[in-house]
Amino acid sequence: MKMDDQNKNVILAIVLSSLVMFGWLFLAPAPVVDPNASPTTTSEASITPPSGDAAAASPATLEVAPLQTAGSVEIDTPRLVGSISLLGGRFDNLSLKDYRATTDPTSDLEQLLFSETSATPYYALYGWGPAGSLAPSEVPNNNTIWSLDQGNVLTPETPITLKWQSPNGLIFRRELAVDEDYLFSVTQSVENTGATDVRLYPYGLIARHGEPDGAKLFILHEGVVRMSDGELEEIDYSKMPKMDENPAEGALTNIQDVETNGWVGFTDKYWMTSLVPENGQAFTSVAKYIESREIYTTETRLPVVTAAAGATVTTTSELFAGAKEWETIRTYQNEGGIEGFVDSIDWGMFFFFTKPIFWLLHTLNAMIGNMGWSIIGLTLIIKALLLPLAYKSFVSMAKMKKIQPQMEEIKEKAGDDKQKLQKDMMALYKKEGANPASGCLPILMQIPIFFSLYKVIAVTIELRHAPWIFWIEDLATPDPSSILNLFGLLPWGVPAADSIFALVSLGILPIALGVSMYLQQKLNPAPTDPTQAMIFAWMPWIFMFMLGSFASGLVLYWIANNMITFTQQYLIMSSQGVKPNVLGNIKGSFSKKKAEDS
Repeated sequence: MKMDDQNKNVILAIVLSSLVMFGWLFLAPAPVVDPNASPTTTSEASITPPSGDAAAASPATLEVAPLQTAGSVEIDTPRLVGSISLLGGRFDNLSLKDYRATTDPTSDLEQLLFSETSATPYYALYGWGPAGSLAPSEVPNNNTIWSLDQGNVLTPETPITLKWQSPNGLIFRRELAVDEDYLFSVTQSVENTGATDVRLYPYGLIARHGEPDGAKLFILHEGVVRMSDGELEEIDYSKMPKMDENPAEGALTNIQDVETNGWVGFTDKYWMTSLVPENGQAFTSVAKYIESREIYTTETRLPVVTAAAGATVTTTSELFAGAKEWETIRTYQNEGGIEGFVDSIDWGMFFFFTKPIFWLLHTLNAMIGNMGWSIIGLTLIIKALLLPLAYKSFVSMAKMKKIQPQMEEIKEKAGDDKQKLQKDMMALYKKEGANPASGCLPILMQIPIFFSLYKVIAVTIELRHAPWIFWIEDLATPDPSSILNLFGLLPWGVPAADSIFALVSLGILPIALGVSMYLQQKLNPAPTDPTQAMIFAWMPWIFMFMLGSFASGLVLYWIANNMITFTQQYLIMSSQGVKPNVLGNIKGSFSKKKAEDS
């Protein structure tokens, strides 16, 4: 029996939807950081200076940090807690007060920055590099022991000042301030108490030892992110070892000259550190990979300046270290002048859908106060916006059902004459106002929306640890319930995520998804072709297993979408005189199965 046009379109839609689903299953395992690796440190950054400052172009060196005891200065703000080490003046201990490692409210705070003696060193530091005839010993480096010159604890109300004096009388000061959220202000100055001018340049540096866990998700960019005069660039950790070798730097590098506005740093799924020079300040933006020690760095190097005898030179920049909260970083962009900062969130290729979808979800959550119900509300709004398209599609489907007898008659009359069959079919479609392709349009429209919503749920911190109802405590993770212990009624646990049995450990939401797809499918009778019928019969349950490991928020959206589509199709087709026989189609599928078994 030949496949009619309507069934061809439905099969095409199913194939397209399957491709969408399978595309998100390519998730690579996270790297393993060796906790026994010897701690290392990067020295001060180097810079390619203006002509005549050859000394400043010397490559940065790497040295093992000496075992020194240095004090620290406490950081305590409404949203951050940690300390700054006086060894190099490093930001190397920073935790986020509003975020914990798990949904357990007693779990550890989420720690962002780590000292060099930890298993995963990740820190930021600032300094000066020598230029001209200035000796390296005359500038502070990453092993310099600073003294606390002013202040006691760094808070939004109380800045602190660090001080260090060189052997020949250059006095370096570093004033540190912090706001109520995640932005530090770093004002560096050098006072020249000598009798001759000196040349030097300020820099900022973020170093990360080893590739972090979770940095190989296919859906998500993690690694270097930077803005250079309006151009956003992303460099994955996996691509940094493939950057150009630079003998002058002693490392693999990617260097950009920024004329007026920019920033550079590292982005994780939910967290970010970024060096932000003063607005309008030209600088050199550097991404570097030191292969011998597996150290990733990002740097900002400002132009060489002259500190005249008896004068003081000052420069100010900022350091962002915190959560990638849309509202917070948008404020830094719109009110703080950090160009393109909101694009540090990985919106994906469908950003023109992702950004407004997130804005709408964020707004709904502000009104409702629950991300789960907000996702359902978002689905209702999206379906309402697509209703004209859905209405046209379902009306066309109803017309196709009405003219089914006429189509069969045309097929019989045309026989093997394909040209006559096509001509007569087109004439019938035109006469009745039916369009066999219109059934695919709503599904095709769903593809970019699905991608965008998946992106929103996968990368925005607003979904992290966001509860819905009862057992769903984190909409950014899979449904934790399992049919294998009757959803918690039986006294044993569920398989681990990496277990072979995890595939069949379906939760309530994935099962509800399969049922919703099954019910939507039963709005129409099963195809008469055995191959088509088999595909249709298996599709809901294949999707149920495929989406079982997806974020609960995405599965919730898909269930809501299916049920709203079911209601729309039922009502619209009924209004056209073609009332779907859902119960009859369900009974018919069981009757057919029994007949086949007998």
